[in-house]
Amino acid sequence: MTDSNEWLIYRGAGEPHDGMDRLPPPPPWRDFSGRDAQAPGDGSQDRRLGAHRHLAELHRPGAEELEMINAALYLRRPLLVTGSPGAGKSTLAHSVAYELGLGDVLRWSIVSRSTLQDGLYEYDAIARLQEVQIAAQGGYGGAAGSPGAVDSIGSYIRLGPLGTALLPSDTPRVLLIDELDKSDIDLPNDLLNVLEEGEFQIPELQRIADRLPDGEAEVLTADGTKVRVRDGRVRCRAFPFVVLTSNGERDFPAPLMRRCIHLELGRPDHNRLATFVRAHLGDEAARAGDDLITRFLERSRSELLAADQLLNAIYLTDAAAPPSRDRLADLLIQRLDRPR
Repeated sequence: MTDSNEWLIYRGAGEPHDGMDRLPPPPPWRDFSGRDAQAPGDGSQDRRLGAHRHLAELHRPGAEELEMINAALYLRRPLLVTGSPGAGKSTLAHSVAYELGLGDVLRWSIVSRSTLQDGLYEYDAIARLQEVQIAAQGGYGGAAGSPGAVDSIGSYIRLGPLGTALLPSDTPRVLLIDELDKSDIDLPNDLLNVLEEGEFQIPELQRIADRLPDGEAEVLTADGTKVRVRDGRVRCRAFPFVVLTSNGERDFPAPLMRRCIHLELGRPDHNRLATFVRAHLGDEAARAGDDLITRFLERSRSELLAADQLLNAIYLTDAAAPPSRDRLADLLIQRLDRPR
């Protein structure tokens, strides 16, 4: 008879042992090894649940989803995608970028403290002031190219995901503004003008544009590359494909809704969840976890669940293979809402 505790690494016995040697490799979406060796801009910075490329390759949207995505592309309008956690809202942005060859997806993850300024750019005034003082003490003064000099101001400015997406280019970038419903009440309204006009100003550069060589300053982008900004203004040539996602936790103001194409994604079906598992864990794990997918779908009719929980359960019950598989899966897949 198999010991039901055989898979346990920590046993709570109060005695040191070498159990860590038996710990298997982490799931793909929690593997932090090699992060320092990854170059900026290669897509590796976006690790949420990992395997975005595989999800993009396997993503097969329905007819309505296809029509609304193409409507947003034709009209150069943001696409507001709402639906439950795990419905495939974020995957949609990666799928479009992958199929149309639009490069890495720029991602702006919204929290309650997020402001429009965070998405556009940040200016490190304190660092610049410190370097001006250090340069003056070293006798550099305001010499061209020296730290803190007027023409070096771009070194203290970094464009955010939205600001980078609005840089002029022949083809649009894909921008994912994730979980907009987590923002404070002002952000959706603050986005209106930028999304309508496709441009924004950087006052720190505008004030000294006449003292910059050709009115230009070199700034850093969210990708980690450097670009030149003229006269303190960033204006797109090709409007980015903007995907705003929401879990439906709040309503948005009518002016924002008017400027967006709205796509409501229903609950994922068995095929979509199987694809989700296959992209992260492979075909064998998807087949082995087929019964858990079925149970997950049955429970999701009356409970708020997230596909992340299903992925955790299939990975752990497959990797550890404890005898109490079903009980462990139920512990990992707990409802996110309160019972009614």
